[in-house]
Amino acid sequence: MRCATTEPTIIGAGIAGLTLAAALGREGTGCTVYEQADAFTGVGAGVQLTPNATRLLRRLGLGAWLAGTGVRPTAIELRDWRSGSVLTRVELGRACEERYGAPYYTIHRADLHEGLRALVADRCGAHTVRVGRRCVAVREREDDVEVRFADGSAVAADLVVGADGVHSVVRAALSPDASRPTGTSVYRALVPAAIVPRLATEPRVLLWPGPGRHVVCYPVRGGAWLNVVATVPDATRCQPADAYRGWYEDVLGLLTAGEPTTWAVHDRPAPPLFGAGRIALTGDAAHPVLPFAAQGANQAIEDAVVLAGCLRLPERRRALGEYERLRRPRVARIAAASRANGERLHRPDADRRDLFDSAWIYGHDAELAVPAGGRR
Repeated sequence: MRCATTEPTIIGAGIAGLTLAAALGREGTGCTVYEQADAFTGVGAGVQLTPNATRLLRRLGLGAWLAGTGVRPTAIELRDWRSGSVLTRVELGRACEERYGAPYYTIHRADLHEGLRALVADRCGAHTVRVGRRCVAVREREDDVEVRFADGSAVAADLVVGADGVHSVVRAALSPDASRPTGTSVYRALVPAAIVPRLATEPRVLLWPGPGRHVVCYPVRGGAWLNVVATVPDATRCQPADAYRGWYEDVLGLLTAGEPTTWAVHDRPAPPLFGAGRIALTGDAAHPVLPFAAQGANQAIEDAVVLAGCLRLPERRRALGEYERLRRPRVARIAAASRANGERLHRPDADRRDLFDSAWIYGHDAELAVPAGGRR
């Protein structure tokens, strides 16, 4: 095992881990990111990037990349699950940027990931991210933290940050709990826009809520593809279109046009601490957010930028304490809002106006709250 590095060691090269590396690199702080995958591929689904995150990504230097690879939807439309009629329309586009000072993008996760990797390589060096290194154990010792990998190797670090998702191995060193299934699964698929042209005439986020389930679609990759997400109870073992039998024809057209993958939605209670000693958590490793407010990736980005800012404070205990103070109330409120959104989406008679009460989410500037000694 090599001597402990004084630079942060990040476990997980997803959105949280790479954003943290880029934020550290902006200040000239190096780090090493360990990723379990052997290589990065173009697979994945779409992400909605809301203004609270895009303002931070712009400051990190990703603005031009987002403008070139993302789609700026003109609106969010809530539609009736039986007739397809528009129930509510919330304007995005220029109106969103004028109101919140940052744009709303829809983007393929792989495109966002590619941009973040390039940014990290530029800021921190080409060898910052190490692939094929699956973390299997983390143990804090008196003077460092030992990280062990599946290949038998190990490293020692002064600070380890778990950005390794809802099934985080790093989290076990702070909180010996486990993720749990929620009873909901999601179908995800990419559908060529040309197959469903009626839904692609205008770049929008389309949402059909209904009894016990809902469907969302939005454009990615220049509008050539539509990202489709459909929720179903775990007990439903059938093809997506069968699970939505009786829904509007546009919904059925989306669900039969792609080749869906199925994902179980997991949850995990917040740990007692987001950071303590020489270990910190970020993104889903710290606080999984149910997908009903489109905030999972956005909160990971907020976490990463705030943690990087707090780590500029002169003393680690204070840095992690400030990170905890700033992030726990915010993510707890968003987690509660997301859970409530899920209930409203799946009740046909629910009042859904609160679904779009998002000013407190989109208008938040996570960096402004970082103490002066850690603020850029």
